[in-house]
Amino acid sequence: MKNVYLAAPLFSDAECDFNSKLRDELEGIGMSVFLPQEHSNDSDSERDARQESIFSKNVAAIDSADILVAVLDGVDVDSGTAWEIGYAHALGKPVYGLRTDFRTLGIEGTVNLMIERSVVLCTDLDELLELLEL
Repeated sequence: MKNVYLAAPLFSDAECDFNSKLRDELEGIGMSVFLPQEHSNDSDSERDARQESIFSKNVAAIDSADILVAVLDGVDVDSGTAWEIGYAHALGKPVYGLRTDFRTLGIEGTVNLMIERSVVLCTDLDELLELLEL
């Protein structure tokens, strides 16, 4: 069983719902998924302690992950997701980006060049799952 870190924005109900659906799909093909909105959100601490807890848990989860899957939807990639992609890429971990958003950056490409060159870019969930099952 491969360990997956699921990097994605998590600031609206719609984002959290999509992330949960994606987690379920990944688990359905035999992956163990670390989802930050569920596994590192310690809301009982004061601000600084809470931020340190979230940061430490997420970094440790990326360190132990076999693969990082990143949701790239939106006008631009979420800044936290972009950091997680860069960190995983620097560690030499495979990174798969899921972009279901049809907006582009014109002649620049689908997403920011630095992101696009750091991920295996998938444009729908079926494509992502097929690549991960190989």
